[in-house]
Amino acid sequence: QVQLLESGGGLVQPGGSLRLSCEASGSILSIVVMGWYRQVPGKQRELVATYNWGGATNYADSVKGRFTISRDNAKNTVNLQMNSLKPEDTAVYYCNSRLYTGRSDWGDYWGQGTQVTVSS
Repeated sequence: QVQLLESGGGLVQPGGSLRLSCEASGSILSIVVMGWYRQVPGKQRELVATYNWGGATNYADSVKGRFTISRDNAKNTVNLQMNSLKPEDTAVYYCNSRLYTGRSDWGDYWGQGTQVTVSS
């Protein structure tokens, strides 16, 4: 069993900041990548940022320069620091991880989602 536990969502005013965290736990052999996606009602889930366990990061154009994804080396955790938030960042944010639970057993796992609302 693998679980992704998210924390840190909430309500913030435009221009404000929030920090999301996601910890992967369970029968994990190794992690390939962890990241964040977001979804608003009626739209497809979209990539926000990913952190490859080798160190490479990837960001959606809409968040470059405002969001920073980082890894906690002591834990299977990624953090998403979100600055200069805009109303259009409002969405449910989902943590995702591609990881191995065995030598040849791997899968994509999702967290339950955390609401981020940017509004005055």
